[in-house]
Amino acid sequence: MESSSFLKSWGAEFVAADTVRFRVWASGQESLMLRLSGKEFKMNPAGDGWFEFSAGGISPGTEYNYVLADGTVLPDPASRGQQSDVSGPSLVINPDSYRWQNTQWQGRPWEETVFYELHVGTFTPEGTFKAAIEKLPYLADLGITAIEILPVSQFGGNRGWGYDGVLLYAPHSAYGTPDDFKAFIDAAHGHGISVVLDIVLNHFGPEGNYLPLISPDFFHKERMTPWGPGIAYDVDAVRRYIAEAPLYWLKEYSLDGLRFDAIDQIEDSAEKHVLIEIAERIRAEITDRPAHLTTEDSRNVIFLHPREEDGSAPLFSGEWNDDFHNAVHVFATGETHAYYQDFADQPEKHVARALAEGFAYQGEVSAHAGEARGVNSTGQPPVAFVDFIQNHDQTGNRAQGERLISLAGAERTKVMLAALLLSPHIPLLFMGEEYGESNPFLFFTDFHGDLAKAVREGRAKEFKGHSGYEGDSVPDPNAESTFMQSKLDWKKLEGHEGRAWLELTRALLRLRQQHIVPLLATAGGNSGRVVNTADGFLAVTWTFPKGTLSLALNIGERNQTLPDMPGETVLAWPNATDELSQNSIVVRLASGEAK
Repeated sequence: MESSSFLKSWGAEFVAADTVRFRVWASGQESLMLRLSGKEFKMNPAGDGWFEFSAGGISPGTEYNYVLADGTVLPDPASRGQQSDVSGPSLVINPDSYRWQNTQWQGRPWEETVFYELHVGTFTPEGTFKAAIEKLPYLADLGITAIEILPVSQFGGNRGWGYDGVLLYAPHSAYGTPDDFKAFIDAAHGHGISVVLDIVLNHFGPEGNYLPLISPDFFHKERMTPWGPGIAYDVDAVRRYIAEAPLYWLKEYSLDGLRFDAIDQIEDSAEKHVLIEIAERIRAEITDRPAHLTTEDSRNVIFLHPREEDGSAPLFSGEWNDDFHNAVHVFATGETHAYYQDFADQPEKHVARALAEGFAYQGEVSAHAGEARGVNSTGQPPVAFVDFIQNHDQTGNRAQGERLISLAGAERTKVMLAALLLSPHIPLLFMGEEYGESNPFLFFTDFHGDLAKAVREGRAKEFKGHSGYEGDSVPDPNAESTFMQSKLDWKKLEGHEGRAWLELTRALLRLRQQHIVPLLATAGGNSGRVVNTADGFLAVTWTFPKGTLSLALNIGERNQTLPDMPGETVLAWPNATDELSQNSIVVRLASGEAK
């Protein structure tokens, strides 16, 4: 497998068998010391705020820190691994210490992608990379082709979603060692599963971020984000730190792709936006396997997702489609609080438009935001959209962390699941969804003191006026019990209901692989059309070079006449009739050249 082949600007790296170069940008310091195995060495100024030091006789696992002039001891901001917590010693990591087993892995094409989003800490009772390996045969048998891991960069404490990472190059020590993460990825490849990592390049967490001390110029104090001062992407040293991190994860860990979190908060004044620079560099340097790059962006834009004439993606592969989720949520639950109010008016029309055209909002004014949102997305191929009916965000950002099955009921949720998995968009399942998990997924952290108090109070304040909020009912994010409640209950698979859910998901994924995936490699834009909508009912059709796909579903109380849907029936749930009763779905496919 490919190992990291370029010397990064930041961090500790072997430059010879036992020689390590330590390099850090400390623009706020006139001098800097390296504490290495208990001894201190003065680092050499290298110009423009950079400091370097090379040392021989270094073995993997050697501890080191940086020491400021005032005696403050810090981890390496570009640490490749931590001894324990985020403020403790960093470790010198040998990228070649792990011996890859599945060296012939060449990845899987984008159109085959079925994402399974998982959080390492709550996926198994142990909450480690090693424990997650034991579940890989189960996921492969289910039909999962790509695992999407919530961020693993080291963050404060042992418990957290991962979006408060501060050491962006270091796997979180609570989950295991860097080699443990590599072993998980290697094993996944052995089961034919790609692994995609969620990374956060828009902010740093509140605990363990020492960059303001060592390099205050890392941030633009005059530009604020929801998490504090904005990152100075236009500063060369900062840009290197940010732009080299994605390549590091892809090369060092042989990952198959990355999800870029909340990119609407990445404000860059450079002539070429840092995200475009990152994508272009990944496309140029990762050539031995497909690199699946997805974005999360509330703006509903398409400029980062162009397609070449052959359908390939020169930049990013797909966009997380929050519109689809939000429309489905209102459609299935009737909830209209907060941002769901944008989909309150005839939600079936929003769901149908998202299925047919991509975004539900393509320039219309958002009632929630009070301004226009989105651009025309009809020209995008359906595989440019990653759809989901639940995920970590939409479940965890509820006061009680309820999953869709608890809000909409099992039968209605099954219809939504079938629509998700048999549409031509790229589907994403949230861990446990496949067997009808009803345990909540709550927001949890492991902060202490004033920070814990601020997070607890801020969380409660955030939910006032939201569904599911009652006085002081928001679970304390810092309580270990909140974390434990969020773990999957694998015992549900031992019961009849869990097994039935699992078999339904497995059957739907088999149908997808057999009937839907063959349509997608040549599926272009302007392919979808809304056939009809009514209260609780929608029908959509897509015309592709290899066939016409039609989908109709009804969750309303009134029976609906099935519209003209040519071709063979792929799915009729729960049974096949000329009318769709409540909680029914029909999918048909007419193969052959489109007329």
